[in-house]
Amino acid sequence: MDAVSAFFSAHPLWVWLAIGAIFLAIELMTGSGWLLWPAGAACLAGVATLVAPRLGGAGQIALFAAATIASTYVGRRLMRARAPGGADINDPHLRLVGRHGEASAAFAAGLGRVFVDGKEWSAELEGEGPVPAGARVEITAVLGGARLRVRAGG
Repeated sequence: MDAVSAFFSAHPLWVWLAIGAIFLAIELMTGSGWLLWPAGAACLAGVATLVAPRLGGAGQIALFAAATIASTYVGRRLMRARAPGGADINDPHLRLVGRHGEASAAFAAGLGRVFVDGKEWSAELEGEGPVPAGARVEITAVLGGARLRVRAGG
């Protein structure tokens, strides 16, 4: 334990940067959004050792704790306020909504296949009416990630 204390006393910047890197690595693996703030607070504590080298171990830990609490509180409030209110923008299937395609074959009993963006999808028809092969359709929803709801025409 004396070796750890001696290393911490001799190289506090690198110790705090290593602690921040560990928090950041765990955050990247989990994606929780909670460990980002302690990682930043650890880096802040490390930089504080350069600015105030006589801060001491207890002062550095107190600074780290205070910075973690403050940054977590402020950061979570800002993230909640700016969180998108809709669907996941990274979901490629939801980008299909509003796009146009064409029926690969005639729809039967409201079910058929649609060709959109170089892929063929199973689809169900919204509303009534015949949809012959080659007819233009508009995607109105993605159902379960594998089936499209379409409207004739569009």
